[in-house]
Amino acid sequence: MNMKIAIIPARGGSKRIPRKNIKDFLGKPIIAYSIEAALQSNLFDEVMVSTDDEEIAEIARSYGAKVPFLRSLKNSNDFATTADVLLEVVDKYKEKFDVDIEIACCIYPTSPLIKTVHLQEAEQLIRENDFDSVFPVVAFSYPVWRGISLNNQSLVSMQWPEFYNSRSQDLKILYHDAGQWYWFKTDSLQKNKKLYMDKSYGFILKDTDVQDIDNETDWKLAELKFGLL
Repeated sequence: MNMKIAIIPARGGSKRIPRKNIKDFLGKPIIAYSIEAALQSNLFDEVMVSTDDEEIAEIARSYGAKVPFLRSLKNSNDFATTADVLLEVVDKYKEKFDVDIEIACCIYPTSPLIKTVHLQEAEQLIRENDFDSVFPVVAFSYPVWRGISLNNQSLVSMQWPEFYNSRSQDLKILYHDAGQWYWFKTDSLQKNKKLYMDKSYGFILKDTDVQDIDNETDWKLAELKFGLL
């Protein structure tokens, strides 16, 4: 049996924002937005949450996700990578249910700005092309080539002084991982043990569609951006 699943990794031990994965975001637990987007996309045979936390599991189920097993202790600490968690899920589905997963999508639980149409477009890209993974990227808001290094805030130097007189519009645009979702082929993930691979495709998003949430200021910015959707 072959399935295509969404995997939402949501452990209970978030440090910077306690209980971050189920914290209220404009009226419902933030993880609900990821679950609902995955379900509404109609792309998946199953939307599952990988967690070590019973409260998170209960909330996930209430919004329509499956929690067929709890995450192992080994992959519940601060050192487990996203790839570790995803591979554990793939292996468990094979071991417990005799299910093969060729293509899957990891969706982070703190992605309230996620858009269903982006999931659908990216799924088509990975299905129709020879990509190992497809994930969203966003341009840095300021050219990193003009970055400044500080030494005790007194000694200032440009990291790349050769660009001191360069115009911003003449510098190459660089992008960073938007941290929302990752479509991947499981055989490629098993081989590479990471989501950035030789044949990864960067799906470009607008800045208004992206907000990394690491602190309370980020949280408020995400709420403001959500109001723009």
